[in-house]
Amino acid sequence: MTIHPKLAPIRIALLLIFTVFIAATTHAQDASEALGPKDAPATEAWTKLPHPLFELMKSERSSLRPELRGVHPRVYVTDEGLKALRQRARTTHKAMWRETLANLRAFKRQPPPAPAQERRVQNDVGLAIAEAALAYKIEGDPKYLAAARREMDAAVSYDVWGYTYSKPNVDLAAGHLLYGLGWGYDLLYHDLTVAERAKYRNKLIRQANLLADFYKPKPGRTYSYSQNHVFIPMAGLSVAAYALYDEAEDAPQWAALSRAIYDRVLATYSKDGYYYESFEYWVFSAPWIVHFLDAHAHATGEDLWDEPGLREMHKYVAHNMLPDGQYVFDFGDIFEGNLTRAGKGKEYYRSHPGGRFHTNYNVLYRIASRFRSGEAQGVAAWMRSFNHVNFEDYMSLLWYDADVLPVPIEQQPTWHYFKDHEVVFWRDSWEKDATAFAFKSGPPEGHATTGLLQELPDWHLSSGHAHPDANSFIIYAKGKYLTGDTGYAGLPMTEQHNTVLINGQGQAREGKGHDVFRGIPYERLNRIRITEVKLDKNFAYVRGDAAASYEPELGVKRFDRHFLFTAPDGFVVWDDLQTEKPSIFTSLIHADDRIRQIADSDRRRFRIGMDDTYLLTTIIAPDEVRTKIEPNIVTAPGRPGSVDKGEQQERGVRLAISTAQPATSARFVKLFKIEGTTAGGTATTATDARR
Repeated sequence: MTIHPKLAPIRIALLLIFTVFIAATTHAQDASEALGPKDAPATEAWTKLPHPLFELMKSERSSLRPELRGVHPRVYVTDEGLKALRQRARTTHKAMWRETLANLRAFKRQPPPAPAQERRVQNDVGLAIAEAALAYKIEGDPKYLAAARREMDAAVSYDVWGYTYSKPNVDLAAGHLLYGLGWGYDLLYHDLTVAERAKYRNKLIRQANLLADFYKPKPGRTYSYSQNHVFIPMAGLSVAAYALYDEAEDAPQWAALSRAIYDRVLATYSKDGYYYESFEYWVFSAPWIVHFLDAHAHATGEDLWDEPGLREMHKYVAHNMLPDGQYVFDFGDIFEGNLTRAGKGKEYYRSHPGGRFHTNYNVLYRIASRFRSGEAQGVAAWMRSFNHVNFEDYMSLLWYDADVLPVPIEQQPTWHYFKDHEVVFWRDSWEKDATAFAFKSGPPEGHATTGLLQELPDWHLSSGHAHPDANSFIIYAKGKYLTGDTGYAGLPMTEQHNTVLINGQGQAREGKGHDVFRGIPYERLNRIRITEVKLDKNFAYVRGDAAASYEPELGVKRFDRHFLFTAPDGFVVWDDLQTEKPSIFTSLIHADDRIRQIADSDRRRFRIGMDDTYLLTTIIAPDEVRTKIEPNIVTAPGRPGSVDKGEQQERGVRLAISTAQPATSARFVKLFKIEGTTAGGTATTATDARR
């Protein structure tokens, strides 16, 4: 059927509206999450007043420096800055830059054609634009300019930036593409034709206005400032604003809005450097805070970097890394647990592209440069030694400062206590065969959040990437992940962690959506804490109080967990539990692959792990217990907008140790010893109980 040319745009628009309508009715956003802005009934006094962001938009600095008016490039560098970068690319940064040029996205694949709805492919186009544009400005080779044009034209061809079925034009892809197309336009301004400039500029204006309109403040509107779905789009909006500041009428308003929102993003960012959403989300999210801070500082002259969580960021990255450097202590939503650790599953290609762990360690180059931190530089060098990879290798040209001398990782502390988020990491060395553990017992977004929620009524939490895992632990030794967490869950459950169930029920409001903490008073969550920590090179003791993590109807009065390690290989974990009414208490231990019960007289000993290295586990108390070895079944994350509706996956196996009869109190005592089979495998007889 032939369609009259004048009717074609109408037909496309109608099809798009129909697609979005059908998707919205069949793949609704998980009701337990509010990513970005949220409007509520005007029930509190502050909603009658002008929104706080209005005042911030007027009072905070967001104007382009006068000397940058009419100048391109200007967002991150000027022509003088490019000259310095070219010098770096041929001297101190030569190896890094050669690696970047060898792996440019634009030469590894073609940009996906519209509508480009596969997961994250539009994000990749945004990064590919910036990468190719910078390569052209450094090298001057026309092939890089042609590559940048291909990627920019692809971005223009996407009528919807993002997913048609979930937050179209206002979410993560919009942030990536505003950043990439905005910086690409800025860098290549004098290399583009008048028609090309108009094409790219008009697309930027359209998309930036859609995003700004979605985020504009109004009475009663709150924002999930501490969540990556806010600060990634706002970083992209700021780059577009400064790229078009004196060319688009609304650009100053975009700059003011992103600056106002980032005032809150920085205020609510981690106070101790720990990132609550997980290491996977640190990898995904941290670069965007850097992108905003650097663009804003260069364009306006205002430096907003001096935040404690940014200064301490490298400690989170270093201590989270497993000794072998190929994975991390995986608290929160991160990949697929044992499947990813075994090099299997759907997410392995993202976590380890080409078999190399994707960590974005080069973000730490910028931390090192800004804070003159030899420790951060040393952590980045250590991660580079593992052959890790970055999303944006090209940014190393800007971020790495060769004058900051690294403090070798071997000279840095081997343990750390993140006091605001209540997480302890310990290892006996920085060697690959080190024994290491992590223990977690704190509120999902740290203690400081309690006071900030009172100060910032326009902030709502969206803590879905945090898990109901208070008083849980992870143990790693002899190159093996021995017991711990089970990955990204569409429905996070306490049973997926090494902690305790009460009458088969876990912590928070699990099972009702992706965000298990939604609606729980944060004052209650703030009572979850580590109450005692003693750490040295041969001994570690941590005590956590997690009673407040359970819903009131379970009547939990006490859950104190004591976690004791004595070098070189022994752990004792004992729990004191008390409830208002008789309950069955269940303590859980997970393994990636196998749990076997040892065939001895009392059948209270188990092997957690495979034969070469395992935790020999002995149940000391209670006197009467029931044990069960069972598969660990997880609801995997669904597609965007339906994250709590994923498929069921088996991820490892767990041992459930339960009291034999209901009681109002119980004490669990478990001994763990790191062992491996003796020659010939004859040290222990076991009954295989793998599921």
